[in-house]
Amino acid sequence: MPSVSGFLPVLFLSLLGLGSAAAQKSSPAKQPAAYSVAGKKAQVYTTARGTSQRLAPGPALAFAPAEQPLETQVCIFIDPGKTFQTLLGIGGALTDASAETFARLPKARQQEFLKAYFSPTDGIGYSLGRTHIASCDFSSASYTYVAENDKALQSFSVQHDEQYRIPFIKQAIAAAGGELTLYASPWTPPGWMKTNGELLHGGELLPQYRQAWAEHYVKFIKAYEQRGIPIWGLSVQNEAMANQKWESCLYTAEQERDFIKGFLGPTLAKSGLGGKKVIAWDHNRDQMYQRASTILDDPEAAKYVWGIGYHWYETWTGSPMLFANERRVQEAYPTTNLIFTEGCQEKFDFAKIDDWSLGEKYGYSMVNDFNAGTVGWTDWNILLDETGGPNHVGNFCFAPVIGDTRTGKLLYTNAYYYIGHFSKFIRPGAKRIISSSTRDWLQTTAFRNPDGSVAVVVLNTSDTEQPFQLRLQGQAVSTTSAPHSIATYVIN
Repeated sequence: MPSVSGFLPVLFLSLLGLGSAAAQKSSPAKQPAAYSVAGKKAQVYTTARGTSQRLAPGPALAFAPAEQPLETQVCIFIDPGKTFQTLLGIGGALTDASAETFARLPKARQQEFLKAYFSPTDGIGYSLGRTHIASCDFSSASYTYVAENDKALQSFSVQHDEQYRIPFIKQAIAAAGGELTLYASPWTPPGWMKTNGELLHGGELLPQYRQAWAEHYVKFIKAYEQRGIPIWGLSVQNEAMANQKWESCLYTAEQERDFIKGFLGPTLAKSGLGGKKVIAWDHNRDQMYQRASTILDDPEAAKYVWGIGYHWYETWTGSPMLFANERRVQEAYPTTNLIFTEGCQEKFDFAKIDDWSLGEKYGYSMVNDFNAGTVGWTDWNILLDETGGPNHVGNFCFAPVIGDTRTGKLLYTNAYYYIGHFSKFIRPGAKRIISSSTRDWLQTTAFRNPDGSVAVVVLNTSDTEQPFQLRLQGQAVSTTSAPHSIATYVIN
């Protein structure tokens, strides 16, 4: 497990000269209509179990003409001529827990952390962020922005966030080059607005407070923007079907639909915030089609909805990740965006921060989510401490980077590198293209970046080394996928 003190991991030093789209900011320029692999090479970057390779650059492989492959030859076929969704961004959640852990680190480690996540050249180039409206489980304590029974919201204030979270987010934006696509999600309305009278344990929004609650989103957005933090969008409610021991609030699909069309959407529009992107559902893949269809089949609700957000925790039932449900939504509502809004490995154990399965879970989800049409992918806490917190209800979890406040060091789990194989090399504005594998143990996705370069991700979760050919337009390179590895091939 690499622990870093005083300098960035060696891998970043080796990437300083990277001149491809992998190391550049996104560009609004249109991609060229035609693509030719002639004269191009594939630069490979690898992270592999049982080795020191972490986003490690390998040789540049030259394409050469290739005949029809045999069925016995393992291949991954790339077709840049077939394009699909456009990438919004990849990133993580900037929570109270992350901000408080960050504040407890030495200044040098803080700067290392910001560069490691947000620099597209020296880090993994995060371009997307999520934060929460008032408290969530990953806060040190529960809190609200308004006084008890203040129906007019005259007492509204985000002063609580000014100690840790707002300065943290502003530093992240600066580290990302001044732009970070950020959206916000509420875990609960104030308790007095709910049927159970408290912030925790579910409950529902009382009908008489729907307008006040809609105005609460507006006040949050304007308060953050007044402090120099642009809010790109918002989700209606985090995990709207989960009655949790922490901050939570329940909406049926019909209740969420009616709140969007009758209150939230019109209130945003009347407040001059009609351009903010509204994300519905924001819960697991299992019920996402039912939620999406209930809302999107109503034109008055659908006109306010930019996308359907989802999490990966449906596995609590014993089910595998239900990627097919993403495809059902994309097939039925092709003009509505899909966005992964949260995922993490639960039940933190410091002894397991080196566990290879942490990263493989991310790689497996990201490949399949992007292939299902997802435009944005947001990890949960971007940073947690050596306890997997702070968390005021003991719901301790893993983060890709652990800030050990006992030693002042940053500990990079392999999940950080697995995410980096996507976020560093696939930039905002990239379009997904065809990447087709002839073996199910080699999973793959591919994108064409705004500068025309192609990034192909190959995931091997098997115990076996696998030679294969990367082929496009009648040309190929021969390469090998290490067991339990992830590799990105940048064709430029």
